[in-house]
Amino acid sequence: MEENKRVLLGMSGGTDSSVAAIRLLEAGYEVTGVTFRFYELNDSTEYLEDARNLAECLGIQHITYDAREVFRIQIIEYFVQEYMSGHTPVPCTLCNNQLKWPLLAGIADEMGIFYIATGHYVRKIKKENTYYITYAADSDKDQTFFLWGLKQDILQRMLLPMGDITKVEARAFAAEHGFRKVAVKKDSLGVCFCPMDYRSFLKEWLIRDDSQSRVTNDWGQDRNDLSWSGRLKRGRFVDEKGNFIGWHEGYPFYTIGQRRGLGVHLNCPVFVKEIFPETNEVVLSSLQALEKNEMFLKDWNIVNEERLLNNPDVIVKIRYRKQENRCTVSITSDNLLHIHLHEPLAAVVPGQAAAFYDDGLLLGGGIIVSSR
Repeated sequence: MEENKRVLLGMSGGTDSSVAAIRLLEAGYEVTGVTFRFYELNDSTEYLEDARNLAECLGIQHITYDAREVFRIQIIEYFVQEYMSGHTPVPCTLCNNQLKWPLLAGIADEMGIFYIATGHYVRKIKKENTYYITYAADSDKDQTFFLWGLKQDILQRMLLPMGDITKVEARAFAAEHGFRKVAVKKDSLGVCFCPMDYRSFLKEWLIRDDSQSRVTNDWGQDRNDLSWSGRLKRGRFVDEKGNFIGWHEGYPFYTIGQRRGLGVHLNCPVFVKEIFPETNEVVLSSLQALEKNEMFLKDWNIVNEERLLNNPDVIVKIRYRKQENRCTVSITSDNLLHIHLHEPLAAVVPGQAAAFYDDGLLLGGGIIVSSR
């Protein structure tokens, strides 16, 4: 497609995408807004009305796209599967890299629109004919960690109007332009379909699923044969030698590295070290016992191999905020990314994501399979 001044903007009805729409218009783009119906918490559709009303006020075209079924299959079922496998999922990362941005690009293609945009707090730069995501001006809102899986065909079309302003400035901008409701909207917190405690969501989802007819999921497993809701039962906390410590409420309700909410009272702090779904056992240990020097990633994406592989100054992050560790990255014979950490790192969790940076550039990432 030839480059043009048209842009398809993902509009959630919130502050960030609304301000993004105004900024894109002021920059001279012809904006079309699309609101995805992914999941509607408590069946609320107020966000749809908010997005439509803003589009009407701005005089831009607005469409809705019902993606609830694909979201259920690709994101929610994955989310449940990971916890039932003893892993900790990264639904927002998966959604951005495999669903939201590809959907935007596909719809834009159908409409003859070159650019795609969202209200993400990230920036984009081009170096030596390669596009990179880089840190936002607002370090507290930076969302680069979630976008490591995007490839050049998406990156080159991205417009990111929120990357160079802070959230405080965004709210002030909305108010100055007369959109006071937009300016004071609360930020969304946590995972969109279970913004608070995932355990309650997991219980309800599994009980409902097990009550339905036999369904085979994308992993080729029969859900009823697994009797997943039946696994939500009391099990054993054990130490590293297998000695009984106490009882837990069911292994899916715990994550590696967890300290709070264990319900055991010992003379020293203990953390979840390992989870064994087959026996419904959760291993507790000291924090030092969780430290790892290596990890292996699957489903990885590399933006620039020359910058990443065997570079001793690469930064790896396994958390959305703050934590940064130096490492060296290589590819194994079985096509996993091997990360050698320069200093030990605790709570390296299977199922979680790792993202790589060099000089502020996002170089890629992957999903943690194992560590040692």
